[in-house]
Amino acid sequence: MATYDFLFDKTGLRGWCGEESSGLSSMADLLGNSGGGDDTTSLWDTPFPSLDALHDACDKIPQSRDLTLGLERGFLDIKDGLKVIVDPITQPLSWALENALWLMQAMPWFIMIPALMLISWLVGRSLKLVGLVAVVFGLLAFVDYYDYTMQTLAIIFVCAFICVLLGVPIGIAMSRSDRVQRAVIPILDMLQTLPPFVYLIPLIFLFSVTEPKLYGIAIILYAIVPVVRLTDLGIRLVDPDVIEAADAFGMTERQKLYRVQVPLALPNIMAGVNQTIMMSLAMVVIASLVSAPGLGVLVLRGIRNLELGVGLLSGLGIVFLAVILDRVTKAALARINAQQPQ
Repeated sequence: MATYDFLFDKTGLRGWCGEESSGLSSMADLLGNSGGGDDTTSLWDTPFPSLDALHDACDKIPQSRDLTLGLERGFLDIKDGLKVIVDPITQPLSWALENALWLMQAMPWFIMIPALMLISWLVGRSLKLVGLVAVVFGLLAFVDYYDYTMQTLAIIFVCAFICVLLGVPIGIAMSRSDRVQRAVIPILDMLQTLPPFVYLIPLIFLFSVTEPKLYGIAIILYAIVPVVRLTDLGIRLVDPDVIEAADAFGMTERQKLYRVQVPLALPNIMAGVNQTIMMSLAMVVIASLVSAPGLGVLVLRGIRNLELGVGLLSGLGIVFLAVILDRVTKAALARINAQQPQ
């Protein structure tokens, strides 16, 4: 006897279930018979009326696994049509990742490391930062992790650039329309709270694990949220008096946006870029599960083969890389803040 037989007997749905009435008409009947056999359930142990519990009382009620299988079948039914649309749109991402990976690895170390030092100098104007870049990349090259580091850096450069390219316009659109903001915020909330591994599940069904866009899309979806939110916030926090002064000078909406609002919001936008880069680096490690190259592969190898040294050393390499990227973007942010009118 199922726990919730009384529910279908009492409501007259037993015939819909295609079964004869069990004779129990209420929870009181169920409890009254609790001492009469081993099949009864006490009030304390009564399960929640879930799909599986109701299915035990009525075969017409689907089980939980029927729901999950239905979702899977529904996705598989639309997969081919969805791939026809998504595949051409995302193909440039694969090309960008493939070319960036080739460039970063084909360039000799004695050109690439000085180039990275030069970029850090142009961004931060700090000899300490340049020295940190030289030490970190020299150390990773010394332990033969140079190629893995360049792979990780190439993926971050491409994905972070696309996040900024897409995220800043979305943030601007949100700042200029409350309706757009209300529509986009639930999507951002979902992307921000969804566990990172979940991003990979539908993408595995859509793309081959040999395609770089598989992990590229996952990284972009995971990392784009901060730059969108902080772009919207930065523009909305621009002093209304400044906007009023721009109106007094007869500026158009486009002029106000590009000459007043975006420059004043640049510190917030750069803070969003910083967070986007950090989240891209975090997702690169997880994306190694679906063939993303880089230091994450070594972390995964350390876990699978219980190679403690490999796992720890590659993990430290990721930490060092995160420190460099964080310091460079913060140095750029400090220079922008210094140039802002007080």
